[in-house]
Amino acid sequence: MQQTQNDRSLGELFAELTRETSTLVRQEVALAKTEVTQKASAVGKDVGYIAAGGAVVYAGFLALVAALILILVGLGLPAWAAALLVGVVVTAIGAFLVQRGIGALRRTNLAPQQTIDTLKEDAEWAKQQTH
Repeated sequence: MQQTQNDRSLGELFAELTRETSTLVRQEVALAKTEVTQKASAVGKDVGYIAAGGAVVYAGFLALVAALILILVGLGLPAWAAALLVGVVVTAIGAFLVQRGIGALRRTNLAPQQTIDTLKEDAEWAKQQTH
């Protein structure tokens, strides 16, 4: 004969609550892992922008060094001015990429927000179960 929900003992009810809470915690941990993995992937892309920006800034530095060489060589139209212009432009592009990556990282919320929200819902559910 199967017991109805109202016929169960307090011990049985607490045992069921413990099992359900344990299952819920395992599910929340799995959700948190998934959410953190997704956010880490997005952060990796932003770090890529920073690295690309750093490489372009370095190329700009090399162009500025070439400008100094061209000043000494003194070819035609002031070659140093052309090389200097290229160096400044390349450096500006690199700085833009670095700033873009840093800005994107600042906007990234690394907290597992979905997990936090469901934990609040779970706490409310557990609170209702004990009343």
